[in-house]
This record gives sequence, structure tokens and C-alpha cells, in this order.
Amino acid sequence: MPSEFRYRRRVQFHETDLAGLVHFSWFFRYMEEAEHAMWREAGLSIHPADAEIYWLRLAASFEFHGALRFEDEFDVRLKVTERTKKTMRYTCVLEKGDAKIATGAMTIACVRKRPDQSMKATDIPAEIASRFPVHHGS
Repeated sequence: MPSEFRYRRRVQFHETDLAGLVHFSWFFRYMEEAEHAMWREAGLSIHPADAEIYWLRLAASFEFHGALRFEDEFDVRLKVTERTKKTMRYTCVLEKGDAKIATGAMTIACVRKRPDQSMKATDIPAEIASRFPVHHGS
């Protein structure tokens, strides 16, 4: 799998606010949609029915540089920029043509449920880590 994943999307009407602009909360959803598509492209599901591990969101952020409106087509570029034994960090760029709309990041942690249903961080299985090369460079 390449170290950068590209996902094409079109703004839906229900994603816009009264000003006709995409509400900021949707940017996080776009990043997560791209993440799930990237996992599918790698032959995996982030939440298979028989899951023994789970992926908690530790941090998520966006900086906004432009606006998206109803029917705009845009790309979500996602890459793994850091991986530890238990976490992965994605960086994300939303672009409409040559215009950078937003830049963001999300850190996820691999966890297992304990018998009491609480979560404990665990090592990312090698068969999963090997599917997501860490992107080095800009």
C-alpha cells in the first residue's frame, strides 16, 4: 500500500450550515471516512465483527484554511506519519483542486477490553502495522 492514501468526496447538503458552508464538525468525519477507506484498501476493517482489539481516538485536530460548499468535490489525503508500539498518528489534508481547505491530524491507540470491560493499550499486531507504512517527508 502506498504511504499516502487519497479519498475523493462530494459535499452533501446536510453537511452544510445556514451560511451554505460545511460545518466544521464534518471535517473530522471526512478524516474518519478516509481512514476507514484506507483500512479497506489495505484489506482490513478497523472494526471487524469478531474484533479482539479496538482503536480509540486519543487526539484529533484541524486547522481551517478555506471553505467547502454544497456539491464541492474535494480530496482527503491521509497518511500514517508516526507509529509506536501501541499508537498510529495520521495527518490529513483536505483539498479542492489546488486549494488547501484544511490540515488535520488524529492519533489512535490499539486497545483490548479487560474482563471488567475497561480498555488497556496493547501492541499493534504486526500483520496490521505492516499494512500501513509510515510516510517520511513532506
